[in-house]
This record gives sequence, structure tokens and C-alpha cells, in this order.
Amino acid sequence: MDGPSYPQCSSKGCRADATWQLLWNNPKLHTPDYRKTWLACEDHRTTLGQFLDVRGFLREVTPFGAASDAPIS
Repeated sequence: MDGPSYPQCSSKGCRADATWQLLWNNPKLHTPDYRKTWLACEDHRTTLGQFLDVRGFLREVTPFGAASDAPIS
């Protein structure tokens, strides 16, 4: 198989498994109910969240890896 077998952190250059999902939108481009998702490892959850929050984009941070978040096949 080529590529990762489990979703990886969205931080540039990071290849760690994702443990958090950061749900966000840009209110200038998206409707209020629309959400985009960035994935984060433990090390990058705070920095990615701060990046989005300072711009007013961050909507919610939730754990990633629940039963519904199956690995990539």
C-alpha cells in the first residue's frame, strides 16, 4: 500500500497519527453551518488551533479516532 494507513496530522511536515480534529470555517467564504476539518496530533493540536482561532475560524475541537473514524483503506 502506498501512503499512510491512518490519517495524519495536518501540520506541515508532520507524519504523526491524528488524534484531534479541528473543525473550522472562514465566515467570509462559508455559510455558518459549513465545516472544514484539519487533523492534529497531540504535539500540534494547540498550535493549529491557535492559528485558526486568532483568525476567527476555529469552531470546535474534538477527539479523532472514534469508531466512526475508520482508518484509510
